[in-house]
Amino acid sequence: MPDLLAQNQILYKDESFKIIGAAMEVHRELGPGFLEAVYQEALEIEFKNKNIPYKREVPLEISYKNHTLKKKYTADFICYDKIIVETKALCDLNSGHQSQLLNYLKATNKRLGILINLGKPRLQHKRTINNLF
Repeated sequence: MPDLLAQNQILYKDESFKIIGAAMEVHRELGPGFLEAVYQEALEIEFKNKNIPYKREVPLEISYKNHTLKKKYTADFICYDKIIVETKALCDLNSGHQSQLLNYLKATNKRLGILINLGKPRLQHKRTINNLF
């Protein structure tokens, strides 16, 4: 795979670093306690300021046995056309949030997702890799 030149190399390292840096800036400025929509709007501003290419609230199609379902997922952001960014404003993340992101990755055939929780005193972020390649 061209993205993984060495076993210890991080997938989309530079892009991930910039995305997480933007989230850190939002968290530093706003702190915990706001609604998710507030953080998303602020994060969009940071993505623009840091020249991170993104699309916001992207509808994702789901297929089942070669049929496209009417129900769609909505990803908070897709950055660099290859990384799904899902934001939360919660007291804590759980395995369901990670599963949600993994489903988004499977639905889009993208390899990397970043789950960001801005609702705690310290920013939380988790990288999720779609291993179905």
